[in-house]
Amino acid sequence: MSFLYPRLLAEQAKPLYDEYRDLAVTELSRRVDVTHESCVYVATGGDRIPTSRLKDLREGVLDLAEQAGFPQESDRARNAEFDLHLAALLHAETGMVPAEAASRDVWAFLALVLMPDIAFWRYPQPPRDRILGTDLTRHVFGRLWWRAQLVRSPEAADPYHALRILGEAAFDQIYARRAALGGSPHLVRAILRVWNDLDLRGLNERDTLRDFLKRLLRLAPFVLFDGIDERSLDEELRAVARESVDAQSNSSSVPAGADSPDSGKRVASSTARRPHSVESAHEPSPGPDRTERRFTSVEICAGAGGQALGLEAAGFDPVVLIDSKADACFTIDRNRPAWDIICMDILEFEPEARPEVMGVDLLSGGLPRVKSLATVGRAEDTEERRVLRRAIELACKIRPRAVLFENVPDLVESPDFATDRAWMETELGNAGFRSSWKVLNAADFGVPQNRRSGFLVALQDAVFPAFSWPDPSGVPAPTVGQVLGPSMASRNWSGADRWAVNADRVAPALVGGSDRRGGADLGPTGSKKAWAALGVNGNSLGDEPPGADFPADELVKLTVSQAAMIQSFPSEWAFSGGKTSRYRQVGHAMPPPLATALGRALAAALRS
Repeated sequence: MSFLYPRLLAEQAKPLYDEYRDLAVTELSRRVDVTHESCVYVATGGDRIPTSRLKDLREGVLDLAEQAGFPQESDRARNAEFDLHLAALLHAETGMVPAEAASRDVWAFLALVLMPDIAFWRYPQPPRDRILGTDLTRHVFGRLWWRAQLVRSPEAADPYHALRILGEAAFDQIYARRAALGGSPHLVRAILRVWNDLDLRGLNERDTLRDFLKRLLRLAPFVLFDGIDERSLDEELRAVARESVDAQSNSSSVPAGADSPDSGKRVASSTARRPHSVESAHEPSPGPDRTERRFTSVEICAGAGGQALGLEAAGFDPVVLIDSKADACFTIDRNRPAWDIICMDILEFEPEARPEVMGVDLLSGGLPRVKSLATVGRAEDTEERRVLRRAIELACKIRPRAVLFENVPDLVESPDFATDRAWMETELGNAGFRSSWKVLNAADFGVPQNRRSGFLVALQDAVFPAFSWPDPSGVPAPTVGQVLGPSMASRNWSGADRWAVNADRVAPALVGGSDRRGGADLGPTGSKKAWAALGVNGNSLGDEPPGADFPADELVKLTVSQAAMIQSFPSEWAFSGGKTSRYRQVGHAMPPPLATALGRALAAALRS
């Protein structure tokens, strides 16, 4: 029998999350309940779960938590073991059907009403998606149910034995990062069966798995995996896995600095399938410069990849990129399958677990927009401020040669942030860095947008004297009409030519908005007025450019693709997710040409 669970809607869940995240586990235990006055039920099939079943579920989860040390702080090994057992318990005992398990409001109820003490013990001071379920691949409980759903083999003596084959980070490569593969339980179980039988002695397991999944992704458009019987599918995947093992074996046997026999072929293939980076979206692109020395980088809060794309054109190749939003990770994976993107909150990222990130040339990131403590009116950390502090901690741990962080202009200019700037400079100084601050406008670097951003650059003492901030290009940025005119005319709108003539300025800054508010629009009232002066309706986004029947004198709505053009993304850069998600990725991005200018300034210093 399937059960319907109480649902705690976002409007009621968010205040509880804000209240609970700073409470002690013992206090949260006193808040436990089996119902909430704001809970609702939705008929997805089944009966409402009895109170007695909820109590039994809590007792079962609590028993597992106590074995892992609850309510005292646990460690990584015990947490991993707890998650393994909890995944099987949740899937076996909740009696949910996938339609019910797909609701974030169900998981919000479990994390905030039935088991808040266990949720906040497992992830102390967690980011919102761990509790509210805005991304179920990261929810403290929801992610485990879905992992068990994908691997369960009903005919096996232990239906959930496959949970132990891969750790969470490795499983995440299949489930969260490789959407074309992770949506099929039939395929996931086959991947795990084949992987479990491989001889990986002497190989880097993570790199081999990544290579294996990339090869499967190349097959995905041509092979209907779900239509192949289990035995044939295992044989197909086993052949692909052997290719990955052979490739990794050849790679690991080549001495440092030497080329493997097929390295030239691999590089040529990789270069051929990559879309070129752009200096500007409105001029021919030279692509990444391969004639000078290339540099390594780690990108945090990578978003849709705008900064990494611009830095690539300046000579930086990312070793790892990290972002907490699944759609943003899918976007990067879709456009740069060779890049290693980790879908993870940087608060949870431990660089010691990824030795290849240590000592890279550059640590970069466009950090969530912080507000001064005077603005938010309270002394405790906001989520954005915790990310800012963690970014500085990572710089001190990773010890790159250079650091590049982007944020609001006020972080650079406002007296309200003087204490923050002093703390950041002190921490970086203690790690051997010298810091410099600057506000740059993307319009000065060929972007058709009046977009001011604040930057912190920090370099190791020996390199710092060679750095200078990039100068403006000296060429006026194109107007909105010049950039979007052809797109507005693409569906035979009669008003396109006149619109392009009147849209004779650069755009106001695109505003990506917040996950805490509604759908996509072009920003606050002042921004919408500026857009209206350009002939654009900023109240929402359009699905396509205006057609032949669209009134010639009416304000048009931008599409996500047109917004990306305003950010100077190349036209072939594809964004994943729904319309609101795609627009937020665009709006939060750093325009690639600005990142290229900064990257070239940093590269010149590092080469000196």
